[in-house]
Amino acid sequence: MQVGGVIRVPGDKSLSHRALIFAALAEGASRIRDILPSADVHSTASVLGALGVPIPPLSADVTIVGRGARGLTAPVVDLDCGNSGTTTRLVAGVAAALPFASRFVGDASLSRRPMRRIAQPLREMGATVDVAPADGLPMTVRGGHLRSIEWRSETASAQVKSAILLAGAASGVAVTVHEPARSRNHTERILAALGATVEVRGTSVRLAPAGRLAPLHMRVPADPSSAAFLSALAVLAAEGEIALPDVCLNPTRTGFYTALSRMGANVTLDPGEAQGGEPVGTIVARPSELAAIELGRDDVPAMIDELPLVACLASRARGVTTIRGAEELRVKESDRIATVVANLRALGVNADELPDGMCIEGSDRPLRGRVVTHGDHRIAMAFGILRALPNSAIDIDDTACVAVSYPQFWDDIARAIVS
Repeated sequence: MQVGGVIRVPGDKSLSHRALIFAALAEGASRIRDILPSADVHSTASVLGALGVPIPPLSADVTIVGRGARGLTAPVVDLDCGNSGTTTRLVAGVAAALPFASRFVGDASLSRRPMRRIAQPLREMGATVDVAPADGLPMTVRGGHLRSIEWRSETASAQVKSAILLAGAASGVAVTVHEPARSRNHTERILAALGATVEVRGTSVRLAPAGRLAPLHMRVPADPSSAAFLSALAVLAAEGEIALPDVCLNPTRTGFYTALSRMGANVTLDPGEAQGGEPVGTIVARPSELAAIELGRDDVPAMIDELPLVACLASRARGVTTIRGAEELRVKESDRIATVVANLRALGVNADELPDGMCIEGSDRPLRGRVVTHGDHRIAMAFGILRALPNSAIDIDDTACVAVSYPQFWDDIARAIVS
């Protein structure tokens, strides 16, 4: 298989969510370019619209007139978050500061995902949060005047941290979050860019009482998680190279590329000019011989979304790859540990499930079988890379679910394969 081309993958999903939320909380007109028009980001736009912020159709250049937190209005319908955990948890932080009740609902997958992890700190701040008996959705947040908090998270979670920071920003109180490891830091970067006082020390972040947030002007860089799949395709190819420009190279998001390098991949990250307060550059990936590695708890936060892809790459690497400290994968869109291992086995790969990770033995045997995604976009895309390899015969049960994060994924894969 030969690959080639220069492909700009879609705008970063994490930044697209946050850009919409901060544009709503700002006072005045914000301009956002290259936003990701995926299903998850549309969920955030819809929820903000239900809270009284007019959100125009998502396009390459969007202007949003924010009303500030005090200008948000009580929703007359449930806040339907679709499949998006980011929408639910981040907007719940905003809702905790609003003087009315907001009821969050979602699809079957999202409704099973844990919400108590954000309910606990928001309750400590003074909001009333009712979650479903199984710890998922529906969830009702009754907000109001909040108090300052210093919170110690049990796991490194950008969504939990962001919920607390957004609650603090929307209510004008100081908040501090301590994490066991550093999670992605887009929320604190944007807050600082909009004039808030943010202090970061190691794995802790403190937001001083925030006043009016300035309008946001951002070009959303390309998503490093989306770029990871095309990088993997190039690494597994026999010839050629793929260049991926304008990718967000925030250090909290580049763990996958560090892992690739450790596996022996020929991948370079060339820095360029910053966009939207984020470091940005071009990723170039080329065919490589891969070797197994061991990943532990300290490696996981910066590559949590890419771990299913790492497992698929490990199936083509020399030796046994071990991933530990990744129990967070069990509460994603699917139980990604169980799902990845089951699907690898279905394709003839030797793989074992661990309580907090997995072991994968690499080989060059042809891959044959059916992949069950459970509607999880990361599973479909990761195994889609293996399906593209010569001599593979892989059936993926739900290819459409990639629209959650990367609507043109299959088209970009086809563009990248020269022969």
